[in-house]
Amino acid sequence: MHEIVKEGKALIKIKKEEKISKKMEVFYNPVMKLNRDISILLLSCIDSNNMRIALPLAGSGVRGIRFLKELNKDKIRSISFNDYSEKAVKSINANLSLNKIKDKDKVSVFNEDANLFLLNSKGFDYIDIDPWGTSNFFLDAAVKRLSRRSILAVTNTDTAALTGTYPKACIRKYWALPKRDYMMHETGLRILIRKIQLIGMQYEKSLIPVFSYYREHYFRIFFQCIKGKKYVDEIAKQQGMHENTGPLWKGNLWDIKLAKNMLNATIKLKHHLDMDDEAIKLLRLIAEESKLNAIGFYDIHYIAKKEKLRTLMKKEDIIKKIRKNGFKASATHFSGTGIRCNAPYSYVDGLLKGNC
Repeated sequence: MHEIVKEGKALIKIKKEEKISKKMEVFYNPVMKLNRDISILLLSCIDSNNMRIALPLAGSGVRGIRFLKELNKDKIRSISFNDYSEKAVKSINANLSLNKIKDKDKVSVFNEDANLFLLNSKGFDYIDIDPWGTSNFFLDAAVKRLSRRSILAVTNTDTAALTGTYPKACIRKYWALPKRDYMMHETGLRILIRKIQLIGMQYEKSLIPVFSYYREHYFRIFFQCIKGKKYVDEIAKQQGMHENTGPLWKGNLWDIKLAKNMLNATIKLKHHLDMDDEAIKLLRLIAEESKLNAIGFYDIHYIAKKEKLRTLMKKEDIIKKIRKNGFKASATHFSGTGIRCNAPYSYVDGLLKGNC
């Protein structure tokens, strides 16, 4: 039995499924709506127009259809949908018709292996890699087809390896040692960033993260691609070990201006994006923590347990006190009990003990 669901401004006809899995005939995951919302926000806020967009793993086509219906027309020169599944391709075409999208000059649909689809192309300004599991299998072809100043968007649901549940798998797949502690989601994200950057470095392409986040069961990163040896050398300097974890990316996870603009855009686009409070909270947190160029954060519950503290101030009050004493501080989207700041551990420890 099929049903029609509405996401953003798109209508999608999908088969009712009891369980979301990679065995679905045509993949559509409503939980990933936020992932698609943020893609639209980011593309709305960057300066690029007339973009050639590629969706190598298009599934039901919902992401691309939302791009066509929700982005300004001057943003898109062309959009290429691709999926290896014949049923998915039929679904994409049906959903394009359902949404009355008939622009054959702008829209193309392919039924190919994702890597062959990319390698047979002349290149793109935005490539979105959104697989089930690891993104590893698609990175080389995607990086090869990135144009100058393009955007590469990568989703990775292989969080167990990256956060230290399976350290040997992380070493094999991502060429780094993870650590399972309260910072595991941030270190996992940074390990993934560095792995993707290494693929780009082979082709003298610098991949700079402009917006990154962790959400429930996946990592999501948007890179800007800048071609040139000197730019590659610059990002190489920002890779290394951190507290016996890595090697990983030690630079910024966000572009400050972009994070702020994306938060502001939620006000304009909230109505048709239908963003829930948790999604807006995520964007607010990232806009705030993007102002701090710091690796990692302090977990106040971890410190309280370690120091055997019987009482603990509210997180918001701790942040205010840190700021009052001349340091930068914010909450972090990686943890509900985390504080990102540029104050030393000794200061934060003393503050929680009531000594500061």
